[in-house]
Amino acid sequence: MMARHTVVIIMAMAFAFACSTTKKMADKSLYNTTWELEYLSGPRIAFDGLYPEKKPIIRFNQQTKKVEGNNSCNGYSADFTLSGENGITFGEPGPTTMMYCGQGEQFFLNTMEKINYYEIDQDGKLNLKLNDVVMMRFKKRMSE
Repeated sequence: MMARHTVVIIMAMAFAFACSTTKKMADKSLYNTTWELEYLSGPRIAFDGLYPEKKPIIRFNQQTKKVEGNNSCNGYSADFTLSGENGITFGEPGPTTMMYCGQGEQFFLNTMEKINYYEIDQDGKLNLKLNDVVMMRFKKRMSE
């Protein structure tokens, strides 16, 4: 009987450790990666119409707790906060360069303000979500 309890306790501890390791690995995989937007929920304009030349990118800086990137036209940076189980929020984007490039920039920045969860799916794509709804999907960018 004692051996059975010991086995159950060991299995429960292994399961708890595996879950916490998965979370830490997901957090780490946010960093050291340039993510390129491939889907944006909401606009009635085709994705390629919003971003005909250059797709927005995002990079998470673990040391400064900022996201940095390009919204297809102008550079931007903003604070971000991770919380709980895959919770994420973005602060107000700091000053951007002042070139006007159409509606894609505003759709991108406005959507970022709504995000409260993230996940990296089995295909390695970063999904930024409003509750359970994927609002933005990014793929790993292969070249800089």
